[in-house]
Amino acid sequence: MMTFRRLLVAGLLSASVLWSVPSSAGVAEGKKVFDANKCAGCHQVEGPAKEKTIKDQMAKKGPELWYAGSKFKAGFLEKWLAAPQPVRPLAYNSLTEKNRGDHPRLSPKDASEAASYLMSLKSAEVKPLGIPAAESPKGRILFLKKQSCYGCHSMRVRGKMAGGLSGPSFVAASERLNPDWVYAYLKNPKVFKPVKMMPVYSGILSEAEMKELASYIGSLN
Repeated sequence: MMTFRRLLVAGLLSASVLWSVPSSAGVAEGKKVFDANKCAGCHQVEGPAKEKTIKDQMAKKGPELWYAGSKFKAGFLEKWLAAPQPVRPLAYNSLTEKNRGDHPRLSPKDASEAASYLMSLKSAEVKPLGIPAAESPKGRILFLKKQSCYGCHSMRVRGKMAGGLSGPSFVAASERLNPDWVYAYLKNPKVFKPVKMMPVYSGILSEAEMKELASYIGSLN
């Protein structure tokens, strides 16, 4: 029995080593895919945030990705890169132009490798708090009534679209956003976007309320 257990443990350890290799290889290959497609022409992948003025912000062509691994849930980027769908109703840095949904599509292999690379990019500002994605009456009140988040962010209400268009959509946020990142962003958005109209909720909401709101946002479908 002891021999079997030892063999089982040895086998699991060997498997864990083998399973870790594709992950590391995927990051390296993903960086090559990212560079080959010249993605850095639109996306910043080295932190911290660099923009200091409105002009700096307006010069950007796409959202920053230097904290992608902290922001997104596992699996989302691989799926999105293979079949991109607009997250923002409006074009980046525009309040009038509709998002054309013309982001380049990657092959399944390239999407998987690029996602591995992007998910390796993390921010120390996002702590692994384990905030659950959960729809609660308190979170709903904070979102809809106390802070009126739907004024900028669209969502589904009883199967229909509702809300504003100036911010990213929260439709399918449960598949996309890590609640721990949402909380960090609510607490201090300027770490991620120095030039931004998003309010800083520290001092407006309590820590418990920010976590409740992050949890609610992370549950939206």
